[in-house]
Amino acid sequence: MRWIGRKESGNIEDRRSGGGGLAVGGGLTAIIALIFSVLTGQNPLELIGLTQQGGGQQEQTDAPLSTSRENDEAGHFVAVVLGDTEDVWDSLFRASGQTYQKPTLVLFSNSVSSACGSASSATGPFYCPGDEKLYIDLAFYDELKNRFNAPGDFAMAYVVAHEVGHHIQNLLGTSGKVDQLRSRLSKEEYNKLSVRLELQADFLAGVWAHHAQQSKNILEEGDIEEALNAANAIGDDKLQQEAQGYVVPDAFTHGTSAQRIRWFKKGFETGDINQGDTFSATNL
Repeated sequence: MRWIGRKESGNIEDRRSGGGGLAVGGGLTAIIALIFSVLTGQNPLELIGLTQQGGGQQEQTDAPLSTSRENDEAGHFVAVVLGDTEDVWDSLFRASGQTYQKPTLVLFSNSVSSACGSASSATGPFYCPGDEKLYIDLAFYDELKNRFNAPGDFAMAYVVAHEVGHHIQNLLGTSGKVDQLRSRLSKEEYNKLSVRLELQADFLAGVWAHHAQQSKNILEEGDIEEALNAANAIGDDKLQQEAQGYVVPDAFTHGTSAQRIRWFKKGFETGDINQGDTFSATNL
């Protein structure tokens, strides 16, 4: 991805200490939490005390702010990606007569507090609608490369764009409607809605890539393949097969590898937000 020297977003909140890094054992914890979640169908956020039902802002216990990001390549990279998402979504919202409210991206290490509660690095990247912030421990990208065999800077960009997709869903009221149904549905029924929500976020990530490429020519050879490889690596069916040797579709919460690839590609190929209604689609 062509990113060096380009504009960075100013909506970065750096809560890391010493540039950020996962505590010893953090990578293993992330894998255990992820495997347990796909085995049980439970939201991994719920496993570590982070739910979108959380009330007010929790007491801050985060690491102190970094004083220097001079040699922080990953931090600069995600700031550029966030800036690209801001430009694309600001333009698309204005075209539809709306104003885009930019999210803040919080960089943390080890653990973090949000309006949705407290979380550790094991949560992985997440979006909290309560404070409209994205949370990322950049050590996750080592997991993406080493554990999931999905290296590459555009694989990282896909992850950021997916979380921004959840912000778009929050602004449009989609995620709120889904969350209101949680208490009225069985776990299996809610999981099906969760899959559609996640696939739509993948689609929105593709829409961003489409427009960013058109306006800024950000892509290099192999970039889209990196994003598709990342989508493939974190499909529910692939994770369940690796963890237990078989799949349980009723426990899917994010969609299969093929579904995640399909919806990202659809967003990238069309660039049309109106074609991303995963909730009405008969064939995901």
